[in-house]
Amino acid sequence: MSTLQSQSLHAQRNGGSAPARTPVITAIRTGTPGHRLPQAEAQRVAASQFPEIESSPDLLGVFDHAEIDERQLARPSEWYVEPHGFAEKNAVYREEALALATRLIGEALDDAGVEPEQIDAVVFVSTTGLSTPSLEAQLIQDLGLSRNAVRVPLWGLGCAGGAAGLARAADLVRAGHAHVLLVAVEFCSLTFQMGDDDKANLIGTALFADGGAALVLGAEETAGTDDARAASLVRILHTHSELLDDSAALTGWDVIDDGFKLRLAPEIPQVVAANLRRVIDASLADAGWVVGDLDAVVVHPGGAKVIAGYEAVLGVDSSMLDPARAVLRQHGNMSSPTVLFVLAETLARGTTGRGLISATGPGFSAEHLLVELV
Repeated sequence: MSTLQSQSLHAQRNGGSAPARTPVITAIRTGTPGHRLPQAEAQRVAASQFPEIESSPDLLGVFDHAEIDERQLARPSEWYVEPHGFAEKNAVYREEALALATRLIGEALDDAGVEPEQIDAVVFVSTTGLSTPSLEAQLIQDLGLSRNAVRVPLWGLGCAGGAAGLARAADLVRAGHAHVLLVAVEFCSLTFQMGDDDKANLIGTALFADGGAALVLGAEETAGTDDARAASLVRILHTHSELLDDSAALTGWDVIDDGFKLRLAPEIPQVVAANLRRVIDASLADAGWVVGDLDAVVVHPGGAKVIAGYEAVLGVDSSMLDPARAVLRQHGNMSSPTVLFVLAETLARGTTGRGLISATGPGFSAEHLLVELV
């Protein structure tokens, strides 16, 4: 069901008289853990684990051509070359995810002028660790959020999770929730498999990092009108999802004794190139837009090739992808929150007008939102 259809159904359920509620982002905060990893150091650490790197220009080039200056990790680089079982890695995930999310949620609530007990729905996105109950249950208690808040944990969406989570948070606003919290936290570094010389593991070592984002959403009609808040609003107009048939093998996790093993097929760029423009055009058409109407393109920077692919497929000016390049260069690929970092960077640059938020991930799936940056 498209956003436009869901708005119509919402009105029908309310006797046809309820006006459509336009979801808006009233605050966005992003952050990372404290351990820096310059790319040169990442290459050195990888060489100590994968001796064949030094003798293979192709493998060495994964680091040289990633267009990443540094990344941020949950632990110092030397921790990752010591043996750690799945249970220990997952314990670190839980500890670090709760700490980072707690900090970012507090900052976002302050920015939005929303009290913790006013949050009546929480969307929690993460794919790099396991917890039952899901972590938003602990966050609700630790931060004093409403105990009646609707909980929507999203797991398994990978790099598409930030965009998908934002779309689901917008759906909750349209359904009548006053203040919705979106949290996306990932600790991709904890999925590194020491001694595994599979190329996917090597590529992950060159690209992936840790980080998180917290957003507060509300309805435009009740979001507030003070200048500081209004200047940061993003109006969410439309969402579009598509799942490609028979594509689950392209990317995801294989669960092994030591944790999550990255599955990353080499044909992903070709699959994305063959389908991305069609899916984006379909999303834009639902709102009567075309690519030429866009003032901002907020994409998940899965890697330098992914950004170049968006530029080629859309035919947009290269400068529109500069926020994505900046996030990749400064933070690497953090999976789900990365596209939200790009959104924050786009806003920080003062960009206004019509925008597309786009991310792809396991499934293989594509998630798109049409927004207005105010």
